[in-house]
Amino acid sequence: MYVRDAKNRDEAWLLDHIEAMGLDETAFRSRDYVIAVDEVDNVKAGFGRYRVHKTDDGEVCELTSIGVLDGWRGQGVGAHVVERLVRTAADEGFEVVYSLTDEPDYLAQFGFDAIEESRLPERLRERLGEKREGVAPEAIPMRIDPERFHVPDRLREAFKGAAAAPDDEEPEEGPEDFGIDPDEATYKYDTGR
Repeated sequence: MYVRDAKNRDEAWLLDHIEAMGLDETAFRSRDYVIAVDEVDNVKAGFGRYRVHKTDDGEVCELTSIGVLDGWRGQGVGAHVVERLVRTAADEGFEVVYSLTDEPDYLAQFGFDAIEESRLPERLRERLGEKREGVAPEAIPMRIDPERFHVPDRLREAFKGAAAAPDDEEPEEGPEDFGIDPDEATYKYDTGR
């Protein structure tokens, strides 16, 4: 399992999963995303977005649209997506990284702190209002200094052996599913001729 930058060919996959998960797709650009990929089967397991807002006071970094596919949850996939996004922000020189989330406990385990709305840069206060009106009515602002970011050991270990959970396979359909009694049916067609 590894996390890589999204490519243009990932756009349809990203948009499908962003929509299915009810995440924010405002100003979508695939190059802002990273994707967690199972290196054995080349199956995509999760994703997240690093978004830079240009303001009169400079630039502000926001992490958004973080999602993990059902069969991959609880295995450190999201943790490594967030780690990659925070590392990218640090490499770009951001001393603070923000997220507007309705899952504050998830981000808190990495060192993110909830903050008052009044402490948000103006552009992110606007974004928070948009998110609350749209995809995340319970969203709260959080922030972290990238130097304080850490992945708990349990998630780092889980990621090393991450594998898709087996699908609950549907049983094969039989005659009974169509209202046919297999002991009585002759399976002959009467065409009336």
